[in-house]
This record gives sequence, structure tokens and C-alpha cells, in this order.
Amino acid sequence: MASRRSLSPVLLLGAGAGEAACGILYIASYLRRGGVEAYVRVFDWDVTEDEMRTSLEALLGRVRPKVIGLSLKWFHHVYRAIQLARIIRDIDPEIRIAVGGNTAAHWWRELSALDCFDDIILGDGELPLLALCQGHPAPPNCISRKSGVKPERVPLEYVQSATNSDDVYYSHFSELFLSERDRNAFSGWIAPGKGCKENCLYCAGARKNQREDFGRLNPFVRPEGPVRRDHAEIAPHTWQIRYDFPGSTAEYLEATWAGVDLSKHLCTYFLWGLPTIEMIDALSSHFEKVYVVLDIGCFSELQRQALMSKGVLKPCPTNAELFNFIELSRKNRNVELEVSGIAGLPLASKETLREELKFAETVIAMDCVGGYQRLEAQPGALVTDRPERYDMQTEARSFSEFLSYFEQLEPGDNSVPMIRFKDRALEAEVQRTAEQVSELAWAHRTKRREVPMKATTRLRTAASSRQFTMSDWFGSHGVPARVAKEPMTVVRSTYGAYLNLTTAVSPRKFADPSLRHGEEARILQAALLTFDQPIPVPQGVTRLASSARIDAQTAREAIQFLAEGLFLQPG
Repeated sequence: MASRRSLSPVLLLGAGAGEAACGILYIASYLRRGGVEAYVRVFDWDVTEDEMRTSLEALLGRVRPKVIGLSLKWFHHVYRAIQLARIIRDIDPEIRIAVGGNTAAHWWRELSALDCFDDIILGDGELPLLALCQGHPAPPNCISRKSGVKPERVPLEYVQSATNSDDVYYSHFSELFLSERDRNAFSGWIAPGKGCKENCLYCAGARKNQREDFGRLNPFVRPEGPVRRDHAEIAPHTWQIRYDFPGSTAEYLEATWAGVDLSKHLCTYFLWGLPTIEMIDALSSHFEKVYVVLDIGCFSELQRQALMSKGVLKPCPTNAELFNFIELSRKNRNVELEVSGIAGLPLASKETLREELKFAETVIAMDCVGGYQRLEAQPGALVTDRPERYDMQTEARSFSEFLSYFEQLEPGDNSVPMIRFKDRALEAEVQRTAEQVSELAWAHRTKRREVPMKATTRLRTAASSRQFTMSDWFGSHGVPARVAKEPMTVVRSTYGAYLNLTTAVSPRKFADPSLRHGEEARILQAALLTFDQPIPVPQGVTRLASSARIDAQTAREAIQFLAEGLFLQPG
């Protein structure tokens, strides 16, 4: 019997600019344990198509992959995924290109009709991609394009659950990344579970689509052992741990943290509804700082309850329950809360809009951050598929409409199709209220970030400074050989912002938007040293002006820049 042809190495990429979904790291870890040489690019800084081509040529030249795995989780990356695939096909036609994720599974028929994808992976991707790379003639959950053959939907043979996901966990973090910049760009996502049992009318990941795209009838919490391995693997490499799942308990999380020191990490937790106070206490006791996002559907209690009564919104708290929770959480001084909702949901009225504005004012008065955005069109969501049911209209519904919308955007424009009310007067009132709430929330966020210029100020506790060579930070494929060994300093703030400084390399030798060179780098380094110990800001201005040999105005501007980047804090 002829041996199967192994396809290795493999390069996994996110389809969008910014951070890729953490799924590619779980899959890359799984591939490594299966004997496949896998690499990831977690963060994509490219904006224009020329930038995409330049970085892909460098990446492909370094890795020389046999397979590219594209993660198309979010629908607003669909056009960019096609761009990436076409550029890769043009650079090296022999590379096999597979695409997977929620959006790829939802639009499998349309994507498989394009000549830039060889395989569409449905559902969970670990086992299917491993089988593909091992040369399996018919990988599970995989629709492969064949000349002259019309693609057909395949049954989902591989569906992860609480009983068969013990082998899915993070590993090989010292081998997966191609640069320190990419490793440090990973924001620490861990998945305590998967799936959703709710059917919120605005969400593309709701129960119906979970069943169709992943074969998952019910959500599940992952076993404690693999999640404990996740924490142990990534904690030394990350400044933050992030979660997005409502099914966990304090006891479960405590078990997954066992043996891992997270006392210097930030925790960000996105929750649907309210957790228990016991969970908040557990998070507070294990992490240096905790940021919890409470998604309550919408800011109007009347509208929220009406949508829940129709079965098109997940269970959400009443205002009284939420406000009581906020008060109980105040005892944990290292916990910060954000209350999140969507503006312009169905059943809006003048009364619900008045409630929204009053609610936002109340939440801000309790010093909670407000998260607020207009209703967007998401493929497969009930309100996108049937907007007329709610006297609304959508800017995109079909694959071709979504694709056309994103094709027409200028590079760097992150707009998405929206859903609006047909009633022009109501739509205008919804928009006015949304703008008012957003202005209140933004003003509050800005005020909370300010460092009083008369206060004693110091570097934030978790700010850290590390030294790298240019090649180590940007990757050997990312810098010219003439600057590869030059030193640079990387400073990280409490909330993960990075400041990249070099006085050794001029912009003429190497330019990158994130890198601050020469005189600017020298002044910022001096400013950081000025606040190594607590010092009043006016005294810091004088000291910085003297040590850096600059005028007082330039010193104040440097200090303000560090404050806005959250590198400084009162205290």
C-alpha cells in the first residue's frame, strides 16, 4: 500500500487584521503533538494589499509551508480572507489552502466555489486539519475542491464535547511563533467551554448556527485538566488571561488555576449576564487586576424583558439585580466592571430610548465603563435574515451582499453592514440616543485614564521593560540583515500596550509604525526612568527636562503620552 503524503510544515493565519482567534493556537498545538511542524501568525499588522503581499512573501519564504490554514471566524473578514488566499496562490500555487471557522462553515458553499481555497473545514478544526496534513484521503468535516465535481456538504464526523476534548489544549508555545512581537501580541485567550444554547436574534453564533456549523447541540464546559494545561502553558508568555464563556464557576476556575501563579496578570472576562459574587472574589484573589464585561443585551429594561419574553434574547438581569451586583463587587478594589449592550434592537420606542439614556447615566455614576454599539448585520442571525419581521432593513443579507460591502471599503476602514428601522423618525431618534450614550461613555473612559498632572505619579506596577535584538522582536523574516542584531527596548503597560524604542536604528535603515527611533526614543526612555519611583508630575517635568536636555513643554508632552498609554499611574 502506498504511504500517505505528509503535508508539513503548516502556517496558520487569521483572516483579519489584528489578533486572530485563539482557535489557530489550539489547532497548531494539536498539530505539533501529532507530529506536524506548525507555526502561527497571531497578529496581522497589514492594512493595504501591498503590505499583505510583502509580509506574506517574507513569511512563506521563511516557513515554506505545504499547507496554509486560514481562520475565518468573523464575518467581517470574509473579503480579506479571499484577498489573502489569492495572494498566497499567486506567490506559490503549490501551497494547499484550507479555511475554517464559524463564517467559513456558514458560507461553505460560496467559498468552495472560489478557486483560491482547496478545502473548507466545517466545525471544530483540530482533527480534520491533522488528518489533512497527514495525507488522509478523506479528512473528516472537510469539503475539498475537485476539478469538475460540485462540492457537497459532508456530515460532521468530528464534534467536540465535554467527553472527547481532553486532547485539545495549548502546548509548544516556545516553537509556534515566528517572532517575539507575535508571541507578545497574543492577549491570553483561554476557552473554558464552547457553544451556545441561546438564540439571540442579533448573533451569528447563536444556537441555530452552532448546530448547523459545528454539529453542537448544546454548549459544554471543557474538562479541568486541559484548561489547567492552558494556564500553565501560556502564563509565562502573557501579561493577561482572557475568557469568554458563561458556564464556569468559581470552583471550576480555582481547579484550572492550580499550580499557576497569576498574581501579576490582568484578567479580562466577557460574561453574558451576571456571574456569582464568589466568582468575582476568586478572580480578585488570583489576579493583580480584573476587568469584567457584563453583557446585558440592551440598556432598556423594558425592551430587554420584551425581547426575552419572545425567546430572542438570552436571560439578562433586571436593573435592580445589576446595580446590586455592582455594589457587592466594590469590595474588590482591583476589579473593574464594564456594562455592555446593543443600541437599536427591535421593539425600540421613545420610552425605551429614555430608559437607555437614564441607565447609561446611572451606570457611569457608579463608575462602571459603558460598552455600547449599534445593531450590526451578522450572517445567519434572525434579525439579519428576517428584518421585515421587526419593521427593519439590513445593509447586507446574502454572501454576495456582505462581500460587496467589504470590497468597497477603503483599507483600514472597519465598518460593518448595519440594521436600521424603516421608520425614519424612529431611526433618527435611535441614532441620536446612541450618540448621546456613546459620548457619555467615551467621556467617562477618558476621565478614568487621566493622570492628574499635580499628583504623585509612578510607573504602573505591572509595566515591564525587556531587551531584544531587532531580529528576535520582528522575526528574521521581518527585518533586513543589516539591522538584525541591533538592540531595542520593549516596554509593556499594565493593559498590554507596547512601546518599542531604539536609539540604534534610524528610520532610513528600518521603518515600522510601532517603532520609535532616535531622539524620540531617547526622550521616552528618559521619561520612563524619571518615574521609576513615585514623584510629583511637576517635579518630574523639571527632572526630565534636565536629564534629557529638553525644554519643559517637550517634557510635559512626553509625560502626557506615557499617561495616555497607561504606562503611568497615580500613587
